[in-house]
Amino acid sequence: MDQKDMILQKSMALFFRCGIKSVTMDDVARELAISKKTLYKFVNDKTDLVKQVMTVNLEQDQCVFEELFTSGLNAIDELFEVTKVINEKLTDFHPSIHYDLNKYYPEAWALYTQHKLEFIYQCMVRNMENGIKEGLYRDNLNVSVIARIYITRMEDMFNPEVFPPDLYEFNTVYLELMRYHIRGIASEKGIKYLSKKIETMKTNLL
Repeated sequence: MDQKDMILQKSMALFFRCGIKSVTMDDVARELAISKKTLYKFVNDKTDLVKQVMTVNLEQDQCVFEELFTSGLNAIDELFEVTKVINEKLTDFHPSIHYDLNKYYPEAWALYTQHKLEFIYQCMVRNMENGIKEGLYRDNLNVSVIARIYITRMEDMFNPEVFPPDLYEFNTVYLELMRYHIRGIASEKGIKYLSKKIETMKTNLL
């Protein structure tokens, strides 16, 4: 990992842990154990840093999900693996990140929005099309509409008025969202498979 990659990775971890707006460039330099002069060799300002961090973050997510969606799992197992990946990421996710991006960093927010409406949308469409072929999902789904409903529900998950962070953990909300999504689109065969999978998961946790 070269110095720029290290700067972006550690900055990403810092933002996830502390939020974005409250973190200063002094904080970033201190976290990285480098001078601000060195930091500014790689980024123009904090806005540029946030945008670069967002770009790297989304690229990493796409690599992980592309690998997952080409691993040969059935459609329901794919979504459970997605849940594992997302939950790991949300464990230390500061509740203000979503708000900070939307309000203060429009370029980074635009990248995130494009990622949702293009990449996440296509992932969900592909998952539903595969699930229909496998008989795990109902064959009368309006795939395009449901994919967009899923994206909208994901946004609600980050709304502190809907899910106050002192009452709800992100990973708990996301797990319930995914279960809700699967039950809403699953066929009878899919519901049976889902129930069996959840029971197996509970057994493994004992």
